[in-house]
Amino acid sequence: MKKTLHKAGFVNILGKPNVGKSTLMNALVGEKLSIITSKAQTTRHRIMGIVNGDDFQIVYSDTPGILKPNYKLQESMMNFIHTALIDADVFIYVVEIGEESIDEEVLQKMNSSNIPVLLLINKIDLSDQKTLEKKVELFKSQFLNAEIIPVSALKKFNVEYVFDRILDKLPESPPFFPKDEISDKSQRFFVSEIIREKILLFFQKEIPYSAEVVVDAFKEEKDIIKIRAIIYVIRDSQKAIVIGHKGKAIKKIGTEARKDIEEFFENKVYLDLTVKVNKNWRDSIKELRRFGYEN
Repeated sequence: MKKTLHKAGFVNILGKPNVGKSTLMNALVGEKLSIITSKAQTTRHRIMGIVNGDDFQIVYSDTPGILKPNYKLQESMMNFIHTALIDADVFIYVVEIGEESIDEEVLQKMNSSNIPVLLLINKIDLSDQKTLEKKVELFKSQFLNAEIIPVSALKKFNVEYVFDRILDKLPESPPFFPKDEISDKSQRFFVSEIIREKILLFFQKEIPYSAEVVVDAFKEEKDIIKIRAIIYVIRDSQKAIVIGHKGKAIKKIGTEARKDIEEFFENKVYLDLTVKVNKNWRDSIKELRRFGYEN
């Protein structure tokens, strides 16, 4: 009997902010690994999601949205993209139906490499057939070798087909990670991201982009996980807003985050939140490394 060959590879997901990369990643992985909000720059790290089968392992990599950096945090975010452009076995570039142009550096890299590219036109549920056909022709003229696939990550339209096309393009390889792992990130990382998602959802203007979350303690006991986390902001006025009148705002963050953390770990959680000011963390190499942005 002929032995089935094992396939494995890195599938790196790229695109501008707010095109639905994280929604697509979660749909492909089958787990909520990347946080999702309507705000730009929601994803700050390179987050890997691992899908295993008997004869394959797909390592999906969700990267921050492509932008022009204004401070060192954003420079670090863009470094994750540069790394993703180097180690991919398959590229997924996500555009939305209303998008007109592609980042030139990324486009040049993809057009000059021999790495397979799947160009996904997302959010087609918000458009019509005529507009979609025009977009297909536009992106055909920009991407020289890409396979173009219309999708709706939110509605999971064509997601299974994308999975099949990825599997077809993967190289033969042994697995890169143990078969029981679903991500390269730690439990603390996912807790901090869930809390940060609530900050993005509950606050407007500069607070979501000034806030960082660090899990200071994570202790698993018999029937409960006890977690202590610190929310860092860059100004005293922001600290006051995040805490809220009589602590109402931070209580709301804690309540909603705890629900999602309990669902993620399938266990009861005690969550203690504190807010501190760290004025220059977004432009401090030392602080960015402490917060896990060293690439």
